[in-house]
Amino acid sequence: MPELDIDFVRAQFPAFEEPSLAGQAFFENAGGSYACRQVIDRLNRAYVARKVQPYAPYAASRIAGEGMDEARARLAALMGVETDEVMFGPSTSQNTYVLAQAFRDWLRPGDAVVVTGQDHEANSGVWRRLENAGIEIREWAVDPVSGHLDPADLAGLLDERVRLVCFPHCSNIVGEINPVAEIVAMAHAVGAVTCVDGVSFAPHGLPDVAALGTDIYLFSTYKTYGPHQGVMVVRRALADALPNQGHFFNAEAPAKRLTPAGPDHAQVAACAGIVDYIDAVHAHHHTDEAPPVERARRVLALQSAREARLLAPLLDYLRGRNDARLIGPDRPEGRVPTVALHLARPGAEVAAALVPHGIMASGGDFYAVRLLGGLGIDPAHGVLRVSFVHYTSEDEINQLVRALDAVL
Repeated sequence: MPELDIDFVRAQFPAFEEPSLAGQAFFENAGGSYACRQVIDRLNRAYVARKVQPYAPYAASRIAGEGMDEARARLAALMGVETDEVMFGPSTSQNTYVLAQAFRDWLRPGDAVVVTGQDHEANSGVWRRLENAGIEIREWAVDPVSGHLDPADLAGLLDERVRLVCFPHCSNIVGEINPVAEIVAMAHAVGAVTCVDGVSFAPHGLPDVAALGTDIYLFSTYKTYGPHQGVMVVRRALADALPNQGHFFNAEAPAKRLTPAGPDHAQVAACAGIVDYIDAVHAHHHTDEAPPVERARRVLALQSAREARLLAPLLDYLRGRNDARLIGPDRPEGRVPTVALHLARPGAEVAAALVPHGIMASGGDFYAVRLLGGLGIDPAHGVLRVSFVHYTSEDEINQLVRALDAVL
């Protein structure tokens, strides 16, 4: 496998040429990545030349609609799913809220839903509220020291009453990659469907959703180099079974049944730029043609390999400190480079101390209040989180280590 060309990659992101950001190392990628040039160009074009109601017969409108359709179709192809199984919403939190309303009408009192103690609140709170409708909520608890989710613990929660299992591809605090396909198979074996929160995984490479087998997969495009949208993949069989949440006259339109609000036309169209970027990275490193799913797989491998190389020395450094509790695995294998530290001082205070050293990071609970409580951490105290992706440089990692040495 070729090695990722970091110079080529960074040239695709205008932020690295922005004078006001010079000298600052960006370590809050888990909160939102820089946007790639391809997305910015498409968004600008949408607002300048195509800011009209789409799908009318005149040229600007027709082209605007075609741009939205292109984004949906190309993202679907990368993830190995059908075009009308991809739905856009304003955020993942909003998408799960709408999904929960659909499940509220689909489930029956006495049915059970499994949630985890590892999730961002977006894939936790909305499901827990179904308890008000007579649904039993079962929590798959994390290990109180490591934050690990053990599939053996899930086995004890599964029976024929479980209709839905919700869990993260990886946590935005723990960083450990969960065995999605294995967990999905366990849920399907008892007749349950699955909802996977991929928000913290997708920035490190879009997955083959079909291969994972999950019924629902969620991620946010503003963390995958794009505009502020939430993408929700709902496989056809489940989407058809869930009650319509859109306008009654859209009940037979698969891409509209679970998205009651009108889409942000320009941002949806700009999401095609994410695919432009993935395709550009693939073309730069591979000379052969490949189907979309294979292109996504190869780019994911390039990104993951680089991130692991950068993460290894940072984790080595952190293992050598006795004043920082690292949450999650202390080796790069099986995790993403989202690194949360529990420190003597509140996370937000330490993040502020890093600013004079040119480090852009933050501290807090990161919408994982239940997880922090399960780890024995006061959510008000929070953690410092430093997160990066494949476009981060070795120099920026070194800058972070020097900054941590200075403030811890």
